[in-house]
Formats: sequence, structure tokens, C-alpha cells
Amino acid sequence: MRVGLAMPLAVAALMGAGLGSLSLPGLFDIWALALLFAIWWRHALLVLLVVAMAAGQVLWASQAQLPPGLSGVDLRIEGSIVSLVDEGERARLLFDVDACRPLESPRLSCDRLRRVRLSAYAVEDWQAGERWALSVRLRPPRGFLNPNAFDYGAWLWREGIDATGYVRTEPPSVRLAGPRFSLQRVALAYLDEQPLDESTRRWLAALTLGASERLDSDDWELLNASGTTHLMVISGLHVGLVATFVLLLARAAARLVTPGRWRMAVWPWWVAAGASVAYACLAGLEPPAMRAMIMTLIGLWVASGRHAPGVWQGWWLALALVVASEPLSAWRPGLWLSFVAVALLILIWQRCERPRGVWGWCWALLRTQGLLAPLMAAAVLLAFERLAPVAPLVNLLAVPLVSILMVPLGLLGWLLVGVPPLAQGSWQLFAWLADALVALLSHAASWWPVWEPVYWRVLPLAWMLGIIALLWALPGLARALRMVGTVLLVALVLVIVPPATTSGTVRVRVYDVGQGQLMEFRTATHRLLYDTGPRFRSGFMPLSTLWPSGQTFDRVIVSHADLDHAGGVPSLTEHHVARYLAPVGEDIGVPFSACRAGDGWRWDGVDFRFLWPPRSDLGEWSSNDRSCVLLVEAGEHRMLVTGDVGRDVERRFLRQVPLPLQVLVAGHHGSRSSSGPQMVTALAPRYAIFSTGHDNAFGHPHDEVVRRFRRGQSCLWNTALDGAVTLRLGDAAGMAIAAMRERPGSGVEGFCHEVKLQP
Repeated sequence: MRVGLAMPLAVAALMGAGLGSLSLPGLFDIWALALLFAIWWRHALLVLLVVAMAAGQVLWASQAQLPPGLSGVDLRIEGSIVSLVDEGERARLLFDVDACRPLESPRLSCDRLRRVRLSAYAVEDWQAGERWALSVRLRPPRGFLNPNAFDYGAWLWREGIDATGYVRTEPPSVRLAGPRFSLQRVALAYLDEQPLDESTRRWLAALTLGASERLDSDDWELLNASGTTHLMVISGLHVGLVATFVLLLARAAARLVTPGRWRMAVWPWWVAAGASVAYACLAGLEPPAMRAMIMTLIGLWVASGRHAPGVWQGWWLALALVVASEPLSAWRPGLWLSFVAVALLILIWQRCERPRGVWGWCWALLRTQGLLAPLMAAAVLLAFERLAPVAPLVNLLAVPLVSILMVPLGLLGWLLVGVPPLAQGSWQLFAWLADALVALLSHAASWWPVWEPVYWRVLPLAWMLGIIALLWALPGLARALRMVGTVLLVALVLVIVPPATTSGTVRVRVYDVGQGQLMEFRTATHRLLYDTGPRFRSGFMPLSTLWPSGQTFDRVIVSHADLDHAGGVPSLTEHHVARYLAPVGEDIGVPFSACRAGDGWRWDGVDFRFLWPPRSDLGEWSSNDRSCVLLVEAGEHRMLVTGDVGRDVERRFLRQVPLPLQVLVAGHHGSRSSSGPQMVTALAPRYAIFSTGHDNAFGHPHDEVVRRFRRGQSCLWNTALDGAVTLRLGDAAGMAIAAMRERPGSGVEGFCHEVKLQP
């Protein structure tokens, strides 16, 4: 295979995207030096320009993010509404910003802001495409950072969203202009007027116009459970179908017009290319449609055979063009799902004869889907950490149903809108097929629901599925080798055992849940939660994103009933909890046993003991001061969790804390009302951990508290800055501590950056 220039250009685009995301201080100098060596290769200048273009776009995207100094500040922005989702009590807006200025002066500039995601609780008469002037409060794009959980901040980054926030009512919003002309919007408005049921309109809009936002949450849940989400995005399948259909029509016309030279006619290929571009534009030319259009155009070029690149050169060229035009797509799982699927299709069909007859094509489809399923399952596992076991079987029926029948019927209806009876007939057939598809997916999902494997199984399973796919797709391998390799790989994955916690040690994880608190303690055979995190105004509970359903907890301690500590209790209905504990007099929504000073238990050589509240009447104490105070001892290591108790309570149990104390979770998220001078001086913890929300309205942790711990030589960690913090207590080799976000400022000074400390 001749490499040519396509592969170096693709590697250059990916390298540029990576360099731009790293923001290396000497990046410009490195690029300038590289230019000096460009004379050694005639194409080096082009490659370096691709690197520079990709890196420049990523750097510009980083610079466009809202400066931290403008977080929570009143801003006035002008721009257009890209998309609008009505969620009942609020609306969710995606807004392209043309101009931005702070309402208070002087302030930092926000004129680089490009796209923001907004919540609006006073819903206006908004429409997508309209231009508005809005008063907003924004925050830099950021999300919770926890192991094996969805990274919302990373999603915002790869989607090019520079800030999130909400719309304020004062100064009032002003409509600047109506929606600009959009063929997709006109088509959707026409579709809404048709005598079709609501479900048909949703599926028709998604499958033919790329308006996947029309699908409701139940639709997406069904698609996720059946592993068919890819069918509802304007992808290479849809654009390729349009291009193929138009190409066949154009070549048939050429055969009629010029029967002797129709095979050599060029114009049918140009017409097919134009149709693919027009269809992608109709779908809004969002990244998936743009990616599909580029891949289809390259595919047409390769298939035409006229001065065309080879199949693999076309693959590399498409990758280069997609990444160079939209470098942030390198972080989108959809890009790699698409290109990995196409690469495997090339392997499957290389050196294979063209199928003949109906049965030949049916067998080819069955073989292709069977070989493609394991690799796509592996890719989905790596990207989303879930697996729909019925997906391979369902896709055998759903892919032909959607691609061969539903999409052509839907598009035919649009072509026949000038003849309403014929258009309605096409769409009625589409509706019957859509009902059949929903019934198929519902039955399959109920028969074998989506599976979310535990985190330690994800990578081995993905490797197994990927290697099995290659074993059966690579040409020239003996069937016996393929079968033996498959059996060995499956057996190897089945015998893998989970990482174990040894007796006498405990793994502690302080999760990043925003302005709230949630901790998990794992011994060799037991599991404990201390607090359940917050529940926000929208009803969202961070706890619901941390684990798949069906987890088992031996005990759940709710320090007190405030929503930032007890807000996640409703999410625990999806799990098994053997016993809840909380202070007497609190209402946490479930029956519980009382936590009382002196009560304790021992799990696998690790001691747990309550130091507060007392056994006496708690009527005089506030909810915060009733908090369950927990002491954990593993070997020579000790950890104290004080909930939200204040300084007066701290002094009451201070003498019960054995020294030295290695870890203290600062009381009340670092509020000035807790972590008093007496406790900090007496305990002098090696580590102090603040569980806070980034840029929270309370100013936690308070500067005075931070300085107090630093004067005591404590190493400070903050979930708002460091993400989830994980510790291992009781290990004879020393206490290990690590944070999710490795960055300057994780911990403070000197030994705070050490991973292990001797007891």
C-alpha cells in the first residue's frame, strides 16, 4: 500500500489538535524550528501548516472560554439561538455569542466568547434561529470529576461550549431579529402541520432532517437500551444512502441520454456529490453531518476511479479533513466510532467478490453486521462504559429496516411534497415501519436490558471484543486459529478477578459532587457511604451518575438532613442498602437507626466509631450540630469526618480523637463556623480535605480556615479543584493519596505533592 500524503496529513492534524490542547509554553518556538527543517522534505511545509491550523483552532477555543474573573458576574450578550429544548419549568438554550460585555465596569473582557449553554426559568417566546440580547450570569465550563463517571466538563470542551449559566430577568431580554432563513426550519414547520401522529413526526424529523432534538427522553432511553442510537444521527449511512440513490438515478439518466458513453460520464458523480452536500446542509451541517458529508465525498471519489486515491488513502484523507476542519472532534467518541467502523468495513470487504443475487446480498449483510458488532461494542464500551447485549441481533433487523425502507420512504415523501397525496402515502408507510421499529426495540430491550459492567471489567472486555473482531475480519487467517483465539480470549476475560482490598486496609474516596458531601469507604468485604451528596433545584442528584444500578451498601450514614448531605438518598432506591444511620430527630426520607457517640463496629480489621452526637436529648442542638461524627482507624492511620458540626461541638469530642491524625475532612465544607483553632492546633492533621463546589456562592473554604490549616502544616485538598480524592489507609508501606485532576495547585507546597507518606 502506497502511503502518499494522506496519512501524514491525518497524523499532522491529530498532532496539532493534541499540541493545542496541551498549551505548551514553547509551542510557537517549536513550530518555528520545525519550519527550518522543512527543506528536507518537499511536503513538510504543508504538513506543518496543517499542524499549525489544528493547534491554532484548539488554542483559540481554549482562549474563548469565560475568564474565571467573570464567573457569576452580570453580562449582556447578543447572538442567536442555535437550539432550544423546553423542559417544562425551564428551557435549555444553546446560544451563539456575537457580542459580550460586562454590565459593571471596569471588568475583564468577554469578547472572545463564542457559544454558551443557558438555562432559563422565565421562558420567553423563543424560537431557534432568532437573535436576542440577554442578561446572563455565566461560569467557565466545568463539571464533576470522578473515577469511572461521565465527565461533563470534557463534554462541554469537545462540544465547543465556552461557558454555562442562566438567563436573568433584569435587564430584560430583547429580541433583535427574527429567525434567519433555514431550509431545515421550514421543513420542520411544514412537518408539524401534517396529519401525522406525534411519534411519526419525531422519528421522521430525526431520520430525514437530522433534528434528533425532537426525540424525547423515552425515545433516547429506548435507543440506548437497544444499542441503536447511531441510527438516529445524520451519519455516513444516511448521507451515503442519499448519494448512492442520486448516483444511481443520474447514471440511469446518463445511460438514456448517451447510451454509448454513459460509463465514462463524469457528471453523475458530481450530481451525487452535490446531493450529499445539500442533504448535509439540510440537516444543519452540525459536526456529525459535516463528518458524514466529508466521508461520503471522499468515498465517491474513491469509487469513481478517476485519478482517485486508494481505499486506505481515502480513509486517511477523510480523517485529515475532518480533524483539520474541526479539531475538537478528535475528542468526540462519534468520530472514532465512525472511522473505526469504516476501517473494519474496508478490511471485511477487501479482496472479496461482489455478492450476487438476493441471497448473496443477504449473506453479505449478515456477515458484515456479525463482524462489525464486536468492534462497535468495544468502542461503545470504551466511550460510554455500557453495552447493549441485544444490539448485534437488533441491528441485523433495524439497520436494513431503517436504511433500506424507512429513510428512503421518508426522503421520498419530501421529494413528493408538491403532490400531497403521494407524500402522505410515503409517510404513512414510514409511520407503520416506525411503529414496527419501536415495538422491536421495546421487546428487545425488555428481553435483555442494557448492561453497565463494573469499571474494572470495561477495559478487558473492550480489548477482548476488539481483538475478536480483528481475528475474524483480517484476511488470510485460518478458521481454526480464529476459533481457538476467540475461545481463549473469552476464557481469559472470564477468569479476571476484581482488584481486592486487603484485610486491615480501607479505600476512602471523597467524591466531587459540587457543594455537598459524599464519601465511600471500602474494606475487603464491606462498603459504607458517608452522606449522599446534594440534590439541585432541577432535581439532579450527582450520586445517580457515580455507579450503575444494583450496587450494595452495608451501611449508609447521613450526617444530617440538609439537602447537600441527604439530597442523594432518593437515588439509593436503585441500590440495595442494608442499613441507614442518621441523628435522632432528622428526617432523611427513609427509616434509619440512630448514630450515637460510642457506637462502633469492626470490618475486616478496620474500626469505625461515632464520636458525636451524644446519647442525651438533642433538642437543644441545631441540625448541623447533630451531625454524625465518624472516626475510622486502619492500622496506624486515622481519619476523622465531622459533618457540619460547629466549633462548640468540636471542643466536646476533641479529646476522644487518638493522635496522630492523618486525615480530616474539614467540617461544613471549610466554613468559618467549623474547623476552629483549638481543633486544628490539637489534631494537626497531615491532610485536610474540603468537599466544596467550584466557585460556590458561600465562599467555601473560607480564607481564614485555609490559613489556619496551613499554619498547622496540613496539606490541603479541595474537590472543587482536585476532583475526587482517593486515599488508602492501613497499608504498611505508607498512606497513599491521589486526586483526579493532576494540575499545579493540587495540594499546597512541599510534601503535599508526594504520593506516599510513611506512617
